[in-house]
Amino acid sequence: MEKQESTVLETQPTLASLVKSIKSLEVIVEGWNDSQRLTVQALRKAIEDLHKEAFSRLIRGIKADPAAIPALRQAVGDEIVYAVLRHLGLLKPSLNERIERALASVRPLLQGHGGNVELVRVDPPDSVEIKLLGACDGCPASGLTLAEGIEKAIREHCPEIITIKKVKGIPPSSNVNGASVFFVSPFARSSDAGWQFAVELAEIPDIGIKVLELAGHSLLFSRTDQVVTCFENACAHMGMPLDMGLIADGVITCPYHGFRYDLSSGECLTAPEVQLVSHAVRVVGSKVEVKLRS
Repeated sequence: MEKQESTVLETQPTLASLVKSIKSLEVIVEGWNDSQRLTVQALRKAIEDLHKEAFSRLIRGIKADPAAIPALRQAVGDEIVYAVLRHLGLLKPSLNERIERALASVRPLLQGHGGNVELVRVDPPDSVEIKLLGACDGCPASGLTLAEGIEKAIREHCPEIITIKKVKGIPPSSNVNGASVFFVSPFARSSDAGWQFAVELAEIPDIGIKVLELAGHSLLFSRTDQVVTCFENACAHMGMPLDMGLIADGVITCPYHGFRYDLSSGECLTAPEVQLVSHAVRVVGSKVEVKLRS
């Protein structure tokens, strides 16, 4: 019996094999006429819409039972389950995935100078370690340019990242304006354009929230020890303010329709396809600064 079960497991399809089969069929369809291809595309979209609605209802049902959430997270860890939910737009890209996408966007420039960059480690919710490779490693002449390029890419893809540590690369002797190899809030290394003071850190209650109006935005600040997040004070469901909602275990519940949000990430625990609008935030001494999305 054990041998039979092992054989079954060994013959399970992999993500690579399934994707290969799909691509081989797509090649065949590409050779069809426009009418045939449009029909196949419409059929594909209809099936995907059906699957998306089914999975949305399934996930909502599972999330309604707190005891089932660990099982859901474990299931999403399967590469095929994750790939399908990502394709259907039911999962937002993971932090690791978005950081890798940011680094991939600058690699052609780095490789053109004989260098490269790799992700070493991600420390959720707001820290990352990277390493410069090849000609980029320890080059004083190119260090600042490369660092700014990498930081700009990370800012565009991952506004929640506050701390970037370069494990290997720019030596202390090549630092500019006293900056060390450990960068805090690196998104405005060349200038502080866009960052503005919002509130004193002590004014945000620990494991609580503070709401304030700034530059036409109603902002919802949350703090756990020294980690601060900032979101639009608007439920992703119908845009109603959240500040009067109940807060428990790092989750705020919309007082109007009961939508629940994780205050560390903005993820909606009620409807997985939506999330709060986030803004980049940093702590400088005792002050909290934000860079608002345009």
